[in-house]
Amino acid sequence: MLDFSDRHAVVTGGTGALGRAVVGRLVEAGATVHVPVYAAEELEGFPYRNHDAVQLHEGLDLRVEADVSRLFGATTSLYASIHVAGGFAMGPLASTSLDDWDDLMRMNATTCFLSCREAVKVMAGGEGRIVNVAARPVLVPTGQMAAYAASKAAVAALTLSLAEELSGSSIWVNAIVPSIIDTPANRAAMPDADHSDWPTPKQIAETIAFLASPQNAVTRGALVPVYGNT
Repeated sequence: MLDFSDRHAVVTGGTGALGRAVVGRLVEAGATVHVPVYAAEELEGFPYRNHDAVQLHEGLDLRVEADVSRLFGATTSLYASIHVAGGFAMGPLASTSLDDWDDLMRMNATTCFLSCREAVKVMAGGEGRIVNVAARPVLVPTGQMAAYAASKAAVAALTLSLAEELSGSSIWVNAIVPSIIDTPANRAAMPDADHSDWPTPKQIAETIAFLASPQNAVTRGALVPVYGNT
């Protein structure tokens, strides 16, 4: 049984479909969860908005160094830092603008880098778990996703490098590698797909929560596929 009693966790992207499932699983396991919020509309329908174990940090942009420092500076006894925040876009490379490229890099690679860095600072000298979110196109080439795959490849490389850098400590770093997640947005985008093959946010949250937990006694430096049947 996962036990986060008396432990604090940060979940970036915690108001999104996967993030909500992760927040819920950690709360269920006894954690106090810190969730950064970029815009107020993210909280519409957020089921943990008024939960005693969830602390919201509003008005933060995770692409901005000072904002990320402020988020992690507000945490205490940080044990787990889970970085779900990111973005997606696809299209032929020839029609991908530099702005498109920069946007994906900032949404995926920069937010992950800043969050990892600040989490390590807070955890320094103690024990902790960091879980990042890469993507299947990093491992399985997919057409028209060059910029997106590159931004998530940076997340994967950061994960492996940081895990090795911290190998002599008690801070363990891993990443999950999802394919298509069964979310309302993905169903709307692909209405004719077999949605039963897609893993749900709740299922993936179980893997994330385990990797982030004290019960994870052996796994570090891993890119863990969470493909379901896709």
